Amino acid sequence: MKPSRLLFAEMTREELRAIAPEATVVLPLGATEQHGPHLPAGTDFFTIDNLAVAAAERAAVEIPIIVTPVLPFGSSDHHLIYGATLSLRTETYYRVLTDLVRSLVTDGFCRIFLLNGHGGNHELAELAARDIALELPARIAAGSYWTIAWDALVGTQAHLGCRLPGHAGVFETSMMMALRPELVAPDRPHRESVQDTDPRSFHKPYRHEQHGFWKMIEGFSDSPDGGSVERGRLYREAVIGALAKTFVEFAKADNR
Repeated sequence: MKPSRLLFAEMTREELRAIAPEATVVLPLGATEQHGPHLPAGTDFFTIDNLAVAAAERAAVEIPIIVTPVLPFGSSDHHLIYGATLSLRTETYYRVLTDLVRSLVTDGFCRIFLLNGHGGNHELAELAARDIALELPARIAAGSYWTIAWDALVGTQAHLGCRLPGHAGVFETSMMMALRPELVAPDRPHRESVQDTDPRSFHKPYRHEQHGFWKMIEGFSDSPDGGSVERGRLYREAVIGALAKTFVEFAKADNR
């Protein structure tokens, strides 16, 4: 049975109850935080909401799938030094995620995909997926859109001359120029000598945190003036294709 609509918030309780046992439900995870002097505070939730819906529309050709409202707040304490940030502490954010996933399981859903769009949420979403799957009878996935689409993005050369995905740099600026150009400031910062991102993986052998790092880089990761609408459209298409394929793969995994 395919859902009559794509968006959870537009469906009645009867419609949701009827499709819950068969449908994959995608919960997009965003953030509201500073994105340099040139991008809006809502960059992460604007982006992940658009990507989740577009990818689900594509995946809906093969599987029953719906998308919940995006969670617009994330784990963003590292950006509070700049203001323009609404953050949930680590413990709070983990509890919010587990409460939302428990709600979906109680609603009858047994295939839940936490699709993340903010770096500070990444590990917490994975932990929430692991812990709830141990506790409740459901299959739960968690992943950030850039890691899911990493190979596709490298194929577009999105890793060259910037940090991928970085923060408020070339990549995110390009995405926002393609999605919400009216919200991107015309004057964007420039930074010299930005190295390429290692194309092999987003993940490093170990995590390196440095006190004061975000202040040192002025709240953005590379050179935002290198962003463009054309790049954003190219990156968006690469991500949507990878996400749609992943949603289908996840939905069908228990049928193999």
